Amino acid sequence: MTPGSLELLKLNRLIHEPARLLILTALYPVARMEYLRLQREWRFKQGSLSSHLAILEKAGYVAIEKGFKGKYPQTWCSMTKKGREAFALYAQALKHVSKAADSSNEGRS
Repeated sequence: MTPGSLELLKLNRLIHEPARLLILTALYPVARMEYLRLQREWRFKQGSLSSHLAILEKAGYVAIEKGFKGKYPQTWCSMTKKGREAFALYAQALKHVSKAADSSNEGRS
């Protein structure tokens, strides 16, 4: 095993799943985002987005707020402090994987 592969084992598997990584990447730079916007902009199917948000909510990484705008229901998604910290650690771990892969490739040139 290379150092890069060992670093891969340290990645947060909950975040590393592509759909959840996409959700957190979309939510990270904003205070909150409406569910429908997240669904439309990132082309999620409703059931898929709901199930991934439920997993992230259970982990404490996102918060879901439901309310109304007039008579119409609205759902807002936001990252929690715990989610932001986990995402920052994930990004840092990804940098370590990249560095380890670069250094193992330098020896092969």
